[in-house]
Amino acid sequence: MGTVGNTKGRRERLRAETTAEIKKVALGLMASGGPDAITLRAIAREMGMTANAIYGYFATRDDLVTTLIGNVYTSLADTVDAAWDAAPAQDPAARIQAWACAFRNWALANPEGFRLVYGDPVPGYLPPEGGAAPEAARRVCTGITALAAAAWPHAGLLYPDSDFEWSDFDPGLLDKVRPAFPDLPPAGVALALRIWSHLHGLVSLETYGHLQSQTLRPEKLFREELAQLIRSLGITP
Repeated sequence: MGTVGNTKGRRERLRAETTAEIKKVALGLMASGGPDAITLRAIAREMGMTANAIYGYFATRDDLVTTLIGNVYTSLADTVDAAWDAAPAQDPAARIQAWACAFRNWALANPEGFRLVYGDPVPGYLPPEGGAAPEAARRVCTGITALAAAAWPHAGLLYPDSDFEWSDFDPGLLDKVRPAFPDLPPAGVALALRIWSHLHGLVSLETYGHLQSQTLRPEKLFREELAQLIRSLGITP
């Protein structure tokens, strides 16, 4: 009985190790050749396996891509959620800074993952119904909205004449954010999208390497942009 259990345990460990290597190789191929470089045959060549052997781990290329997106998106959600929770709840500026910096640091440490989630789609990839990583997407979306909700007691005073209505937003977005923030008005959701555009835009430029020829201190640029963003929310003088 013990021998059977040990054999099964070894098989499971080997399968887990091979699965992890397949995912690592796939991201490496994407880094060097772009999203369309992710193919099961290319991965098999890199690993010295037959294509048929790879199919024993992932039935299709789309299954692999879905798994990759789920893994990296969940990693991002875990990272920004932890940063948010670690910052003082009574200090909205600190919470926004913590979330934003965690997002940037994760993107720079995981550029292939960032591109997989936010960059060019993998050609021909068909995600499952509901998306490749719906729970992680919901967590990141509500995390972004939490930045606006934390700022809203201050920032809301700056938008007394906002004419945003619920009909201005995608129903799928509202399904995520309205239950989590029932007191946030439409103008607050619009603010969340503007905050996201600030953070995502600058992080994308840096992650894709577009800032290297422009500045030697991209982190300083990010810090100052973040400080200005927080001031614009009326949180600090």
